[in-house]
Amino acid sequence: MERLTLPPGGAAAVDEYLEYRRIVGEDDGGKLFTPEEYEEYKKKVLPMRLQNRLFVSWRSPTGVDCKLVGPETLCFCTHRYKQHKTDFEKIPQQRPIALPCRVPSCQCKAYRYVPLNGTQPVRCRCKHFADQHSAAPGFTCNACSKCSGFHSCFTCGCSQPACAHDTVVETWQERLAQGKPVGQDVPYAAMGGLTGFSSLAEGYMRLDDSGIGAPSVEALEAPVSAMDHPFLRALQTPSTSAPQTLTDVGPSTQISSVMKPEEDDMAYFERRFQERLKMEKAAKQEGKALLPPGTKPS
Repeated sequence: MERLTLPPGGAAAVDEYLEYRRIVGEDDGGKLFTPEEYEEYKKKVLPMRLQNRLFVSWRSPTGVDCKLVGPETLCFCTHRYKQHKTDFEKIPQQRPIALPCRVPSCQCKAYRYVPLNGTQPVRCRCKHFADQHSAAPGFTCNACSKCSGFHSCFTCGCSQPACAHDTVVETWQERLAQGKPVGQDVPYAAMGGLTGFSSLAEGYMRLDDSGIGAPSVEALEAPVSAMDHPFLRALQTPSTSAPQTLTDVGPSTQISSVMKPEEDDMAYFERRFQERLKMEKAAKQEGKALLPPGTKPS
């Protein structure tokens, strides 16, 4: 195993390079700016970037941002968001706002997010992948002649089909008016819709529809229901006023309903079956003890 050692001041140099790369992005064309060019670039671009930032998301018909686009998020054209035009001296008036790809010879005219099925691009109804289609408007298939345009039957985690989602490009004011998160002002290039750590999760996994912040007090203090995680149900204290039943006999029984790490499926179900038999036997014995002397149980 090799060990990487840095000379004195090397760690600071790495941090400076990472900061440079986050600010400049692809604008240097692969050749580092000189210190003078870097300072001139920041004076020109940073005020424009802070004032005219565009937020990009992949939105479901219900209004949830199922995917918040970041610098490394791929477009339909297979290039990343940071390789598209993301900085504007003046925000265009037309809607939707087009963010064309800046890679030479790419035919992409506007950034378009396409979800992944695991690590693979989703398939069109013509059975070919998204990257087998043309990036030009119309999105015809390059592998067959029967496809009239890319249309995927893939279903998002929000239960809506991918074709019902839209790639939305909006301004700070437009997003804030909808109650969506806008985060802090940052000088970095191609931040898209990223505003915090919650932005990295898919929309249906966030604590609220937009990821704007912590859940409300009402949500945190809501009683645990049967739809909650088994861990929460196991730690719930049963009500003392309600009569106990076979399914509500205390924390120890609730905890036993969680599969142990060393158990396989058969061992888990056998243990639960034996526990149920013991509970039923204990309930019968308790019922016999409460009967008056000489009374036969029904």
